[in-house]
Amino acid sequence: MTTFDADGLTLHEVEANVWELERDDGMDVPARVFANEDLLEHIKDDRTLSQLRNVACMPGAVAPALCMPDGHQGYGFPVGGVAAFDAEDGCISPGGVGFDINCGVRMVKTNLTYEDVRGREEELVEALFDAVPCGLGGGGVHDGNHTDLEKALERGVDWCLEEGYAVREDLEHCEDEGMRPDADPDAVSKKAKDRGASQMGSLGSGNHFLEIQRVTDVYDDETADAFGLAEDQLVVLIHCGSRGLGHQVCSDYLRRIEQEHPEFLEELPDKDLAAAPAGSEVAEDYYGAMCAAINFAWVNRQLITHAVRETFADVFDASWQDLEMDLLYDVAHNIAKRETHDVYVTEDGYSLDGDGGRVERDLYVHRKGATRAFPAGHPEVPKAYRDVGQPVIIPGSMGAGSYVLKGGDGSLDRSFGSTAHGAGRLMSRTQAKDEYWGGDVADDLREQNEIYVKAASGSTIAEEAPGVYKDVDEVVGVSDDLGIGDLVVRTFPVCNVKG
Repeated sequence: MTTFDADGLTLHEVEANVWELERDDGMDVPARVFANEDLLEHIKDDRTLSQLRNVACMPGAVAPALCMPDGHQGYGFPVGGVAAFDAEDGCISPGGVGFDINCGVRMVKTNLTYEDVRGREEELVEALFDAVPCGLGGGGVHDGNHTDLEKALERGVDWCLEEGYAVREDLEHCEDEGMRPDADPDAVSKKAKDRGASQMGSLGSGNHFLEIQRVTDVYDDETADAFGLAEDQLVVLIHCGSRGLGHQVCSDYLRRIEQEHPEFLEELPDKDLAAAPAGSEVAEDYYGAMCAAINFAWVNRQLITHAVRETFADVFDASWQDLEMDLLYDVAHNIAKRETHDVYVTEDGYSLDGDGGRVERDLYVHRKGATRAFPAGHPEVPKAYRDVGQPVIIPGSMGAGSYVLKGGDGSLDRSFGSTAHGAGRLMSRTQAKDEYWGGDVADDLREQNEIYVKAASGSTIAEEAPGVYKDVDEVVGVSDDLGIGDLVVRTFPVCNVKG
């Protein structure tokens, strides 16, 4: 049997691209990493494996704790981590969701081709940069007030529809139709609301972006046709989250857990995994507040979509409807959702593996830097895509391709219906700024790849240089091989606006 050692732990290869960290005395369940050997080499120098092991020690965990092929060290949970906890006897973890609640990505289609934008890239990227606020601080597409914010927190994209920022088809092509019904705006603090009210419709900073791409490769003609994607087509990718509001929600509940459940926190192997016992008042309040922040993030991306549509209409002198700027799909990354899954009953609880009886259990499925990837036929896949599977959008770097996949037939049995969310970082932002100069990166992208980049600062470009990320081709290759997310099309950047 092939083994792999990293972070003082040993993985055993159980099948191609599946590596298991066997259960020890401190672990409630075993853990698995989905990766090839090249991707595994990237986790040797960080704490990905020890963080994954810690997740497997948490109460109520359903086996196995998982790390997707883009996994790397994060805050408590590894980024790329997927973990499910029994909704009655387990827990829910703000640390397992992270600070940027519902950081996610959506793709907007167009009927334009690459030739339609050739020679106009700079004009387009400048217009988008002017139309969509980005960077740290306030300012948004919608000049928000607290009344609007309360409605957005409760109703999500449905509020955008009422205000004229969305059409009905947008809701039908968004995860959960852009609204978590369990949202509780009253569970969101005033401080969080104050931070969010001035940021409705803004990219923010860090790895968030607005990117114009062209479809370069089609791998699955039937599914690409169902998704409305074709070679040489221009599409728009929007990647951002819940801004300061989501960050504050996470901070608020981390403090509440410390104050109200110190004994539970003390039992966890890492304080950064801070979790509340299922059924507790803190757990219920956090779930309501998190769902409200999820709604805020969907509103945020919808408002940016509205600004992008108007910008394209101005630049190309046609209505966005005539440009067929329809939403393909919107997927969430940092999220915990109460879902029902078929699991096996074991001596210690529940597992995706087994030879005994299977039961339906409500689970808090945490996807931190991971994407839901439900297969064809699942009732939560939009009707338009139910025959082929849920669209899954996996961005690469601003110098590499991105991918659209579909939820694979093996996703529910292998990964609680989940796959990767991006390429995954190779180096920290501090290290990136030491190794790259933003101006040089932008010049190289333009001269070598005809990619036009505009950012709020040069340091942002340096932090997001292509060399900072893993090979996204390897990441999606593993997903496709395991049947948790199947290749549909590949895209490549044309213009990029960074936060």
